[in-house]
Amino acid sequence: MKNTLSILTVPAFDDNYLWIIHDGKHAAVVDPGDAAPILAALEGSQLELSAILLTHHHADHIGGVPALLARKQVPVFGPSNDNIAAVSNKLLQGQHITVPGLGLELDVIEVPGHTRGHIAYYAAGQHWLFCGDTLFAGGCGRLFEGTPSQMLASLDKLAALPDDTAVYCAHEYTMSNLRFAREVEPDNQALLKRIHVEQEKRDQGIPTVPTRIKLERQTNPFLRIREASVRTRLVATGKISANKDDASNFGALREWKNHFR
Repeated sequence: MKNTLSILTVPAFDDNYLWIIHDGKHAAVVDPGDAAPILAALEGSQLELSAILLTHHHADHIGGVPALLARKQVPVFGPSNDNIAAVSNKLLQGQHITVPGLGLELDVIEVPGHTRGHIAYYAAGQHWLFCGDTLFAGGCGRLFEGTPSQMLASLDKLAALPDDTAVYCAHEYTMSNLRFAREVEPDNQALLKRIHVEQEKRDQGIPTVPTRIKLERQTNPFLRIREASVRTRLVATGKISANKDDASNFGALREWKNHFR
């Protein structure tokens, strides 16, 4: 199966990535916030929609679903606890699904924090992760509905995946995230190298996504909250008065990022 399935990158809005998983004939769409570019990509590659996979309820991830279903009725997989009306197959942590038309097997991982019911999909056979707005290249999603402890636990689940797992997140936020990461860990040599590599991609109009779990563990401050370099920097910059528990430190780091420009 590894050799028969491919992923199309579909840019949308200002900085979203929508994903089409296909076998050359059938296709599943991940987080179709806008139907128009999805329909154009399906038509351009002569693909037939067979399923829709949703990670959470925000409009830039589900907005295109009604128009896609108007064209063809297909199963809509999504979180049980995120209040998405279009979902026909509600999913919970630990469930295992097979995507219709593709035979792609996915494990469901509950990753609350960005929203209360956010889920991610992991394809163990391919080492692919579709994680919506939970883990980004160099960063993580804002805590709109969840708590720091929830998001930290969610990121811990994703960080435990194999090193070579390809992370298909939903936004091109990488350079902004890495500028913040450099503020947190200015002496992280892996991070400094990554900034150079990713900037070269952007200069050529190449997406920085997917990233890899190993690289995120090396350079993403939100996966490195337990590192002494990150904790010390939080204290040195006055973000926390003294080193606290992991969740409190994570909350301080996320709040710092919220206001970083």
